Amino acid sequence: MKVDQKEHTITIKDTQGDFTSFLMKVTHQYKTFEKHNIIIDLSYHKDLTVNDIKLFLPLSKQHKNAKKSFVIVISDIDFNAVPDTLTVVPSLLEANDIIEMEEIERDLGF
Repeated sequence: MKVDQKEHTITIKDTQGDFTSFLMKVTHQYKTFEKHNIIIDLSYHKDLTVNDIKLFLPLSKQHKNAKKSFVIVISDIDFNAVPDTLTVVPSLLEANDIIEMEEIERDLGF
């Protein structure tokens, strides 16, 4: 697991290729990330399903309730099948754009 912090955003990237252990690590270490916007970079994985992505729902809900952004990056997935409660994009650039837009919305009181 690789963690990069830039300003108010932390990008967490799975470098091991073991999705289950990555999910457990992120969940257990969540308290260290909770004050920042989070990007979960799963672009390393090519065989994940929508059900795998849905495992991040509890973390995403908790993070969004704390008025922070939670974005998942994965390119090979059916984006129409992903629940609206999850923010899933195909690239890191789009993830950063989403976070910037959400930051502006929060600043404006939306």
